[in-house]
Amino acid sequence: MATRFRRSRGGVVVTFHPDEAVVLRSLLHQLEEMLASDEPETDADIDPLAAAVGIGGSTEPPADPAIARLLPDAYPDDAEAAADFRRYTELGLRERKRAAIRTALAGLATPGARRTLGTEEAHAWLAALNDLRLVIGTRLDLRDDADRIEIAPEEDDPRRTLYDVYDWLTLLQETLVRALW
Repeated sequence: MATRFRRSRGGVVVTFHPDEAVVLRSLLHQLEEMLASDEPETDADIDPLAAAVGIGGSTEPPADPAIARLLPDAYPDDAEAAADFRRYTELGLRERKRAAIRTALAGLATPGARRTLGTEEAHAWLAALNDLRLVIGTRLDLRDDADRIEIAPEEDDPRRTLYDVYDWLTLLQETLVRALW
């Protein structure tokens, strides 16, 4: 499998092999479910105006470390400021992440077909790929690229497949960044 994003006159071009599309679609659906599974309640019952402008009720970071990596505290040294910021921004951030996932899923609708992405669509793909890598990297306990090289699992390690998927997503993200550059 050697899918890569490439620059063309019309935008960024990609053709996903059907097997790669199946894997990527599955990962994106799982990410979408993760974002929805612990979504905080809105203040709709208490304040309809707050709900209308996207103000949530949650002031705590997500319990799942992978989701917390996608939705980190804006002020790690100030719990009160972090809570206020989260209350006003988390719902909108989750929705932007879901929108990027939906854009990527739409691009996988016809595997094997050549697809040309405009700049906005390519940036949505970049966001979705980045979020997938952050979640998988958190599950693998990777904190930076040095960890990726130092703690690569052996072939018989059950985490090896997930590690290989992480590397593949890294390749996709790198080629997309180069194509946009």
